[in-house]
Amino acid sequence: MRVAITGLGWVTPLGTDLTLVTEALTEGAIAETRPVENPETGRIHLCRPVPSKLVEHLGRQPRLRRSSPISYFAVAAAQAALADAGVAENAVDSRTAVVFAVSNGGVIYTRRFYDQIVKQGANAASPLLFPETVYNAPASHLAAALGIDGASYTLVGDNAIGLVAIHFAAQLLVLGNCDRVIVVGCEEIDWILCEAFHDWHLSATPLAEGAGALVLERDGALAIDVSPGIPWRHRKLASAALARALEALPDNPDLIVSGVNGTFADAAETCAIKTLARTITPKRQLGEAPGTSAIWQVIIGAMALRKSEAARVLVPVVGFNQQSAAASLSLAS
Repeated sequence: MRVAITGLGWVTPLGTDLTLVTEALTEGAIAETRPVENPETGRIHLCRPVPSKLVEHLGRQPRLRRSSPISYFAVAAAQAALADAGVAENAVDSRTAVVFAVSNGGVIYTRRFYDQIVKQGANAASPLLFPETVYNAPASHLAAALGIDGASYTLVGDNAIGLVAIHFAAQLLVLGNCDRVIVVGCEEIDWILCEAFHDWHLSATPLAEGAGALVLERDGALAIDVSPGIPWRHRKLASAALARALEALPDNPDLIVSGVNGTFADAAETCAIKTLARTITPKRQLGEAPGTSAIWQVIIGAMALRKSEAARVLVPVVGFNQQSAAASLSLAS
């Protein structure tokens, strides 16, 4: 299913500028890795956070003042994508939809909320924290910040959820339900999330946080084809599922923006992709941000097309929770 990308925006551990971050990645830059401690046990985990200075200005907005970092990242990325598309924020209307992709949600406030309940009892639960524990809270903040009163959807899944969100947005456009969709993938990190991913062996790459945003319309210079997520029941079937996803896409990419992250996904991707195209591995530099990494991969591919560094880009993702997906980017003919 083909639509057009008309705007790009992101918030990453390496920065927010599209050109500067892609150049840094090309030069081999690796995001700063910091330790985070489990205060209950003293266990140390490594993560790649977004520098607070990149989004702290959004705290002046009353709606966001008490919200979790995930909402700051989402708003900053979406605003940048709209600006990149040449769309004024006051130009969005009810024909603009929001599709929000997330894996873990507002985990910082969720942990604090339930920590109070466990340690102090239900009567100690904070009513200020509770609204931020809901998965669609960031999408609500985003729509309010942009003045969007149209459709808003939140899709929850694994690290392939960004591509699933793009496919869903394409369906909305093709069906005529809207004229423009802002797709945002977002993630924030906390020690409890780092510990869970470590213990469950879901990523050998340090967890990262941030957001990626795309403005999608029916027509534009940069086309994207997305196959729907293909489910699999066992990890040994992940490669075959990715191969099925690739069948729905154009052949012969000359650049692959890989989703490898040091887990079983690496072998599954290698087995499914038969081309010898140039491959880049951004998760090794940025980290694994489950809700947004696939969007980052798409943005990196789109920037390569804009800079004439590739003619067709493949973005494959093998999710950790039983789905594989892929996208193909090219300049519209």
